Amino acid sequence: MPDIFILGIESSCDETAAAVVRSGEQMISNVVASQIATHKPYGGVVPELASREHLRAIAPVVKQALTEAGKTFEAIDALAVTQGPGLAGSLLVGISYAKALAYALDKPLIAVNHLEGHIHAVLLEERQKGNRELQFPVLALVVSGGHTHLYLAEQGRDSWTYQNIGAREMMRPGKLSTKWPSSLGWDIRVGRRLIVYPNTEMRTR
Repeated sequence: MPDIFILGIESSCDETAAAVVRSGEQMISNVVASQIATHKPYGGVVPELASREHLRAIAPVVKQALTEAGKTFEAIDALAVTQGPGLAGSLLVGISYAKALAYALDKPLIAVNHLEGHIHAVLLEERQKGNRELQFPVLALVVSGGHTHLYLAEQGRDSWTYQNIGAREMMRPGKLSTKWPSSLGWDIRVGRRLIVYPNTEMRTR
């Protein structure tokens, strides 16, 4: 079976990203444009500013992702784009761009749930490591922005199923990752580093 190349586009919050994935198993390019410098003075993400930054970045980011993957627009078999949840204006930028591109290229367009994408990103990472022996069902903890959920994920013959078995309704850790550093006068990236590197120790005197 020939390889299938999908161009993925993400603009749900404050990062504009594009990646080319081969046959759902290998990420051959991944380009991310950060907006941290734009939002840092405000201590968190400003939705209107985020939308404007996505407008500036989306075309260059997609072109760079294709260049790094050694692919042209015509060589892509399908496009995928985050459809939500996320900031409405930010999502609109990515969805509009992806829809226009898919129409112009006459390629299929796949709408991706943001939270489901977090789960699949972990599975993609494991596949790139050569780990294909994951045992299902699995529990998936998603901590992203205003969403903190625990999902029971199961694999059927042709598709996945997810059952939300727990959620937090108070201030979510995803949002706290930027809110608490700014309240202390720290760089908002501090919280994100702790999310990315969960084994990091924080010591105070």
